[in-house]
Amino acid sequence: MRAPDVKLLRDFRRLWAQALAIALVIAGGVATLILAVGSYRSLDETRTAYYERHRFADVFATVSRAPRTLVSKIAEIPGVASVDARIAKLVLLDIPDYLEPATGEVKSLPEIGEASLNLLYMRVGRMPEPGRAEEVVVNEGFALSHGFQPGARFSAILNGRKRELTIVGIALSPEFIYAVGPGDIMPDDRRFGLIWMSEKALASAYDLDDAFSSVSLKLLRGASESEVMMRLDALLERYGGRAAYGRKDQTSHAWLNHELDMLNNMSRTLPPIFLLVSAFLVNLTLSRLVALEREQIGLMKALGYNNASIVMHYLKFVTVIVMIGIVIGSAAGTWLGMRITGLFGDFFHFPFLVFTKSPDLYVIAAFLSLAAAIIGAVRALREVVRLAPAVAMQAPAPPRYRRLLPASFSLDRLISQPTTMMLRNITRHPVRSLFTTLGIALATAILIVSLFTGDAMEQLIDVTYFLADRQDATVSFVEKRPLDVVLQIARLPGVLVAEPYREVPVRIRNGNVQRRIMISGRPRNADLNRIIDVDLRPVGLPEGGLAISSMLASILGVRVGDSVELDLLETRRTVVVPVAALVEDYFGIRGMMDSDTLARLMREAPSLNSVNVSLDQTSREAFYAAIKDLPIVGGLALQRVSLANFRKLVALLITTMASIYTGLAAVIAFGVVYNSARISLSERARELASLRVLGFTRGEVLRILLLELALLTLIAQPPGWLIGYGLAWIMQKNLAGELMRVRLIVEQSTYVFASAIVLAAAVVSALVVRRRLNELDLVTVLKTRD
Repeated sequence: MRAPDVKLLRDFRRLWAQALAIALVIAGGVATLILAVGSYRSLDETRTAYYERHRFADVFATVSRAPRTLVSKIAEIPGVASVDARIAKLVLLDIPDYLEPATGEVKSLPEIGEASLNLLYMRVGRMPEPGRAEEVVVNEGFALSHGFQPGARFSAILNGRKRELTIVGIALSPEFIYAVGPGDIMPDDRRFGLIWMSEKALASAYDLDDAFSSVSLKLLRGASESEVMMRLDALLERYGGRAAYGRKDQTSHAWLNHELDMLNNMSRTLPPIFLLVSAFLVNLTLSRLVALEREQIGLMKALGYNNASIVMHYLKFVTVIVMIGIVIGSAAGTWLGMRITGLFGDFFHFPFLVFTKSPDLYVIAAFLSLAAAIIGAVRALREVVRLAPAVAMQAPAPPRYRRLLPASFSLDRLISQPTTMMLRNITRHPVRSLFTTLGIALATAILIVSLFTGDAMEQLIDVTYFLADRQDATVSFVEKRPLDVVLQIARLPGVLVAEPYREVPVRIRNGNVQRRIMISGRPRNADLNRIIDVDLRPVGLPEGGLAISSMLASILGVRVGDSVELDLLETRRTVVVPVAALVEDYFGIRGMMDSDTLARLMREAPSLNSVNVSLDQTSREAFYAAIKDLPIVGGLALQRVSLANFRKLVALLITTMASIYTGLAAVIAFGVVYNSARISLSERARELASLRVLGFTRGEVLRILLLELALLTLIAQPPGWLIGYGLAWIMQKNLAGELMRVRLIVEQSTYVFASAIVLAAAVVSALVVRRRLNELDLVTVLKTRD
C-alpha cells in the first residue's frame, strides 16, 4: 500500500466522527432526491399503466336525455376511437347503523359484456347478473369504510323511490381515483360512494330506456381534443347537453395531477438545497483540514510527491465520505420513498403500486452528490497546489495583531479574560468565523423551509373552514330548484340559518387564455359562505360584475376593472362582464357573483343548486332523518367532516413529507454544528493545551472554546431566519396550483423550533467536544517539530 493511502486510512480513523457527520449531510441530500423523485415516478407510472389497462376516457360530457341512436353519430366524429354512453345519477343513500345521510353516484353497466371505456378493476366478488335489478358493485373505499362485503345491503333513493340494494362486488375505477361528493372539497369514503348497477334497472327507475345521460370518448393518437369537443357539443346541444370537457378538467384526474405536481415540485426544491449545504460543508471542512495538515503537505512535496498526487489524496478522502453518504442516503431514500408511495397509494386507491427503483435515479443522485462535494473541495485543493515545500513545512506566519478599540478602553473591565480571548479569536479570523456562521445559518434555514408547509396548511384551514366557509352543512339538489326551496330547508329540524347557493359552469376567457370554472351566486351579504379579499377581510359581493380568485386573475392576466368573456355552458351564450373584485381562496379557481346579478345574466328566475345551513348541534339527528326523507336532495356535505378529512388526508400527506424533510434537515444541522466544533478543537488544540499548562482549569479552557461556538451559533440565527423565509417563498411558489395553494406564512414558533434544533445540535456537539478536550494529551499536543 502506498504511503498516501496509509495516511488516508489513518486520517479516517482519526476523523471518523467528522467524516460520518459530513456523510450524513450528503446522505440527507441523496435521500431527499430519491424519495421525492422515486415516489413521484412510481405514482406517475402507476397512473399511466392504470389508465391504459382500464381504458380511461379522454373526453366527458353530460346530457339531460339523449337517444341511444346518437352514439353512432358521436363515433363518426373525426378523431374518436371509441364511445361509451351510460346513465349516471346522484342519489341519496340510507346505510344501516349509520346516522348521517350519504350520497352515491350511480352508473349503469351494460347488460351483456363490459363497458368499452373506464373499465372496473374487481377487488372482490363479481359483476351484477342480467335481470337482477337489486345487485350492485360499489367502490372499495366506500365498502372498506362501512365494513361491507359481498352480500351486504343498503338503501338508495332512485328518482324519489327507496330501493334496497345488494352488494355483489367491490371494485376500483380509473374515473374515480379521487372521489369527491357534491358540495365537498375532500374525499369522504363514508359519505360518498360509487355504485354500478344494471343499465336496464337504472333506465327503468329514471325513464331512460334506450337513452343515456353521460358519455365518454377515447380519442385517436394525434386527434384534436378541442375539435372533438366542439363537434360533440353540437350533437348534444338539443338534448340538454352541457359543454364537454377533457381529462385536465375531470375532477379525479385534476386532483391526482395536482398532488403529483406538488410532489414533483418538492423534489425540485429541497434536494438541491440539501446538496448545496453538503457542498458548502465539504468545502468548509476540507479547507480547514488542509490548513491543519500544512506541514504534512510540505513534507510530502519534499519527498517527491507532485501536486496531482497530493490533490488525488484529498479527493480520495472526499470520495470515500461521499460514497458512505450515498450508500446511507440510497438506503434511507428507498425506504422512505416506499413509505411515501404507499401512503399516496392508499389515499388514491390504486389497484397496484410498486416503488420504482430506477437505476438512473441512483446514478443521478450519486453523480450530483459527488459533483457537489468536488465543487466544495475545489477551493481547498487550490490552496494545496499553491504551497511550496519550504513554505509549507514552516509554521504559518503568526497573525498581525492590532488594536480595534482605543488604548484607553479595556475589555478586561467589562468581560472576563476567557471571553476576551474568545472575541479576539473571532475577530482575528473573520473569514473562518463568517463561513462557520453561514454554515450554521444554512442549517437553520433548511429547518425553517421544511417546517413551513405545516404552518401553511394550518393557515389554509383557518381561512377556508373558519373565515370563509362557516356553514355547518350544505344541502345539494339533483337539479336546480326555485328559490322558495330555501324556506323548505329552513323549516327542517335544527336549522338556524339557511342561505341559497347557485353554481353555473362557464368558460372564462381573456385573449387566448381560458379556463373552465364554476361561478357561484350567493346573497350579497352572505354570512355563512363569505367572500374573503386578498387581505383576508370579509367583504360583500359587488353589485355588478364578477369577483374572481386572485389565482384566476393571475392566470388570465386581468385586474379589477378589466373585462372577461364568459361562455355560459348551460345556455350556450357568450357575454362580457367586468372584473369587479379579487378574492382570496385556496381551493380551485372560481368566480363569484351576487345571486340576482347571476340570475339576470342567465336570463332566468332566481334559483339555486344547494343551500348552506347553520345547525343546532343538539338537533343533528332529527335534521339527518329529515334530509333522508327529501327526494329532491342529491347530497349533504358536512363542514366538520370535510375539515377532519382534510387533516387526515391531504394535510397528512404534505405534513408527512415535511416531517421527513425536517428530520433530514435536523441531521444536517447536527453535521454542520458538530464539524464546526470539532475543527475548532483541532485548530486550537495547541493553544488550549498551552493554557492548561499555564494553569487554566479544564472548565475555563472549555469555556473559551465553547463560548466561540455558542456566539457564532447565536449570530447565525437571524440570517438563518432570513434565508429560511426566502426558501419558504420559493417553496410556496412551487406548491401553488390551480386546485390548491397556500399563503407564505412562517409562524414565529417555526423560527423558534428551527433555532431550538440547531441549539440542541450545538449542545450535543459541546458535550462531545468536552469529552475530547478532557482526553487531550498535553505532552503530545505541545510537542513541536524541530
